[in-house]
Amino acid sequence: MIEKMKMVCIVSSVSKKDEMLDGLRNLGLLHLSEKKSPDRAASERFTTLSKTASSLMDYAPDKKSKHSEEVPVLNDADFEKMYCDVLTALDKRSALIQEISAANAEIERIKAWGSFAPDEIKQLKEAGYDLHFYRMGKNEYTMAAQDPDIQMVRLASIDKMDTVAVIGILPAAIPASEFAIPEKGIRELEKEIESSKQQIADCEEVLKKAAVYDASFQVQMLKAQNAENYSSASATAENDDDFVWISGYLPESELDKFKAAAAKNQWAWAQEDVAEDDSQIPTKVKYGKVSGLIKPVFDILGILPGYRESDISLWFFLFFTLFFAMIIGDAGYGVLILLGTIAYAAKSKKFNNAVYLLLVLSIATIIWGAITGTWFGMEKAMQVPILKALVIPSFANYPEYFGVTALAQQNTIMKFSFSIGAVQMALGSLISVKKKITEKNLSWVADIGWLVAIVAMYLLSLYLVIGEQIDIKPVFALIGVAFVLVVLFGGMAPDRTIAQGIKAGCADAFTVFLNTISCFGNVMSYIRLFAVGMAGLAISQSFNGIAAGFHGPLIILGVVVVLIGHGLNIIMCFLSVVVHGVRLNVLEFSGQAGLEWTGIAYEPFKVNDKIKK
Repeated sequence: MIEKMKMVCIVSSVSKKDEMLDGLRNLGLLHLSEKKSPDRAASERFTTLSKTASSLMDYAPDKKSKHSEEVPVLNDADFEKMYCDVLTALDKRSALIQEISAANAEIERIKAWGSFAPDEIKQLKEAGYDLHFYRMGKNEYTMAAQDPDIQMVRLASIDKMDTVAVIGILPAAIPASEFAIPEKGIRELEKEIESSKQQIADCEEVLKKAAVYDASFQVQMLKAQNAENYSSASATAENDDDFVWISGYLPESELDKFKAAAAKNQWAWAQEDVAEDDSQIPTKVKYGKVSGLIKPVFDILGILPGYRESDISLWFFLFFTLFFAMIIGDAGYGVLILLGTIAYAAKSKKFNNAVYLLLVLSIATIIWGAITGTWFGMEKAMQVPILKALVIPSFANYPEYFGVTALAQQNTIMKFSFSIGAVQMALGSLISVKKKITEKNLSWVADIGWLVAIVAMYLLSLYLVIGEQIDIKPVFALIGVAFVLVVLFGGMAPDRTIAQGIKAGCADAFTVFLNTISCFGNVMSYIRLFAVGMAGLAISQSFNGIAAGFHGPLIILGVVVVLIGHGLNIIMCFLSVVVHGVRLNVLEFSGQAGLEWTGIAYEPFKVNDKIKK
């Protein structure tokens, strides 16, 4: 369920601002209604720490090494000393790399002229010989050679071009490319490069030693993030000459706890209901033991229902489990997922919602695979009596073993898929009806219309796709009734009269017509549960068939084909769950229930114990 929120304003004297903020942070219940930017230094501290920690990952010891377990977390003073050394080493290393790059570029520029000492040329210039060096084509060289005013010496050609040393500057009439005398020669540049490389090695030694303190960096990053949050809250708090105050949202269930803290800290406070037009109210979902299993999926997808939307987490979990089982579709794959989850939990000692969710999903997959007779796509599994006994004949993927035709089996699975779709979408309409009745919103009648439309579209799908004998006239009559209900009541709202609602609904008649057609497409879209499941079975059967063609010594290659083939198929099935299984819940079902997933996460001002990404 989505917890109700209250708007609370806390007031204290200006002199006790820090005490008030410390108390609110320790209480950890108030979601600030407005957040201003934190102090720049506080923000940059976390950013710099984060970038530095990421840079040190390249120098971290081997994961198999025991260094990370032996290294203690540094205190603040020791960390700052180490951190300063790391920043210095990183900056120096970066500068040295740039110097090496510049030196290499200079070597590349001058190497064609050979190894020479620029200082000797400078000495000649100081002695009165203003030497300049040029590259030019043959024609230009001939022109220069014929000019009696030009004093030059021909040098070895470079890149098939004539090179000359000239006392003075060539006249503009003779086009030539002048060679800029470098500050340092090749030998000196190479020595500098070697010296820079040695200094880089010294810097990297410092970084390697610091890389073992990853836990210390995590602690300091957490402190920096908490300081950043505190700075933001401090900037958000408003004040005059005498008082300081701050506002935010508080879960109604935590009101007593807040009152006790306010009395203890001697805060003045005021409470009121959240405004009807407030769009910034955070959403705090109170999950049950079962519905909480779907939270990892919500976190991965980054979705959250809006404060005024319905909580469908339990239904989302139940349908997602069924969709996962049908899309993966193979009991053998379910066993692998189950064993992998158990192994992970045993090794990591973690038994969180993600682990329990995978356990439920894997068991559901095993059950679905068992009743369809699918074990790694092997037909021979049906020759095992106990596996054959688990199969529901009309659902069997190998129907010939049960005296069922392939067409009848496919029609049964498709009808089952359509039925799931109709039930889920109808449930979405009922959820919307329930919500609107509590809000005294007469547009709930339009949702009844959509419920009627869903039933009609379901029957129409069975008639068109499966060929069931259905009297089609009543179906179209139901669609007509649904259309009229939606048009007449779809524009109703608590702040509108009936006449205004009817007028608004009639204005959207064409949109309702398009949405009615879309409703048929939504019901039809559930056929993907059948199609994707069958595609996964076909792929596994194909790899099994390829592997069966290897005999004798080549049987090892057959085993490799089976392992790689089924591994790829499992990955593709997981992707299909994301693409199809999630979509049916987030779009079709949620749309029917009136959810737009516009929620703002409830993030109270508190001391965080984990870094927020």
